[in-house]
Amino acid sequence: MSNLALRLGIDLDGVVADFNAGWTALHNAEFGGTLTAEMVTVWDGLHGLGGFDDMEAFWAWARGNKNRPSIFRHLNLLPDALETLRTLDAEGHRIVIVSTKPDWAVHETMHWLADNEVPTREVHLTFTKSEVACDVYLDDAPHVLRELVEHHPDAVVCRFVRPWNSPVVGTVDVTNWSEFHTLVTETSSRRSGDAVH
Repeated sequence: MSNLALRLGIDLDGVVADFNAGWTALHNAEFGGTLTAEMVTVWDGLHGLGGFDDMEAFWAWARGNKNRPSIFRHLNLLPDALETLRTLDAEGHRIVIVSTKPDWAVHETMHWLADNEVPTREVHLTFTKSEVACDVYLDDAPHVLRELVEHHPDAVVCRFVRPWNSPVVGTVDVTNWSEFHTLVTETSSRRSGDAVH
């Protein structure tokens, strides 16, 4: 009996793309600092670490200018992310990108997905991720995880464990892409078995 193909709702920043390594490296290059990705330990508090007055000022800097693109254009991939997504896609699962982006980052995000050949035919750039129905979600944002659990009680919501998030009731903790692959395989097999009973 073959496993059931699942819709996998995958976040980008902090999950597939190494957002914190990207912005800290750019910040160091422009301001001569010594920031590292490991210094990011809180959600939505990047302005303090970067020396900006507030998050609005942080995003204004991150947006880019005539001399450089936004930080979203050239982020590196997190370890094993692309390889695992390609494997899951080859196994028949549908990779659904579900990410929150400001309007000015939409085109650069689409370029980034194309540059890295992320295996997806479905991309949602939205501020309300719960509007996108999936069987399994993988995200790192605390408020998004709570929202997904509330609106999709039958889905498997995975918290990609990071220093800036804490356990959320109703989620499954995942610490790396190998664990996520295993979880998807087990979920697919279980639901396939349920479907024939």
